[in-house]
Amino acid sequence: MTLNKKIKILFRHRSMEMGGVEKVLLGLLNNLDPDKFEMTVCLTLNQGKLRDELPKHIRKVYLTDGKEDFSSNSLLQKLQLVKRRIKLRKLKNIPAIADRLINDTFDIEIGMDYRDYDAILNSTNKNSKKIGWFHSEINVPKFQPLVPNILKSFPQFDHMVYCSHKIKDMMHQHYPNLNYPAESVIINPIPIDEIKRKAEENLENFPEGPVFASIGRLHSRKGYHKLIDAHKKLIDEGFHHSIIVIGDGDEMNNLKAQAAKNNVEKTFILAGNQMNPYPYIKKADYFVLPSESEAWPLVIAEALILQKPIIATEVGDVGLMIRDRETGYLINYEIDEMYSAMKTFLTDPGLVLHIRENLKTIESQFDNKKIFDSIEHIIETLHKK
Repeated sequence: MTLNKKIKILFRHRSMEMGGVEKVLLGLLNNLDPDKFEMTVCLTLNQGKLRDELPKHIRKVYLTDGKEDFSSNSLLQKLQLVKRRIKLRKLKNIPAIADRLINDTFDIEIGMDYRDYDAILNSTNKNSKKIGWFHSEINVPKFQPLVPNILKSFPQFDHMVYCSHKIKDMMHQHYPNLNYPAESVIINPIPIDEIKRKAEENLENFPEGPVFASIGRLHSRKGYHKLIDAHKKLIDEGFHHSIIVIGDGDEMNNLKAQAAKNNVEKTFILAGNQMNPYPYIKKADYFVLPSESEAWPLVIAEALILQKPIIATEVGDVGLMIRDRETGYLINYEIDEMYSAMKTFLTDPGLVLHIRENLKTIESQFDNKKIFDSIEHIIETLHKK
């Protein structure tokens, strides 16, 4: 590397909706050394609550407008969506258009998840090194239509980063003969001070306790439909409590209808996306993650930092993040187990106190410096090749 010449990095990502991958991207942008790296982010859609959270020293480019910038007129909005779909199709078929809009060349190009792989690998900048980030359990049934293209992409990368050991092991278990590139497992960084600071923000209209909080995209894989059934069972047995879910997604209307059908819409609260979800975790008594699948869920780390007793399905690397009955309560993806675990938290103060005591030193579990040093090492090593 020439003295004082920065390594130029392009991050590609679909949008900045509130989610774990987006928080990882923000963590990288805020913590990779700006004296070593000149960083650009290209969003396919200039969309999402986190789109204005990028650090000021980062160059941001976007290929299409986000819904936030569409007309409030429903007819014009439909026309804008059609126009955007046409443009997206054109960008996919002719990668050179995107490269002209980005108007720069890079040493390293990084795809933050599988939706960004094609954009990275089809870049007209053939001299750049390509890094992929992978966050998904390859065996999830609804994920299967995407698998052939993902398998085709993997060997084309110069380096693949997995966010959990289980994600990597699962790939090799299911596809042992795939021509894998160089690989690393790097867990998601945790902005500990930021989480604590933002958690102090005041909340209004928070439900009376006991309260379980949860944060996640409203997708069928997140298990909220099962959590409603477990919640209903507890309510019917006279266990007063509320569940507040922070997040949005395709399942919002279905979950609202299910809660209404079960007459729990006042105690199973779908609060939508919140720019600052941390006060909800801090003010709640407990945290619950009822997912069918996860990788290394950032939200579990956030709840641990805020010292909340957690109920979580033992999926992905959750079992490495939580010690059962010591720093949380691990369950299978079953309604009865969700019900039983919540009932235990509501009726066994000794166990809850034991978990809370163990959470007082939990911060030592997270080493952000090691994480960012590892990522910088990967980038610098690739650049030298």
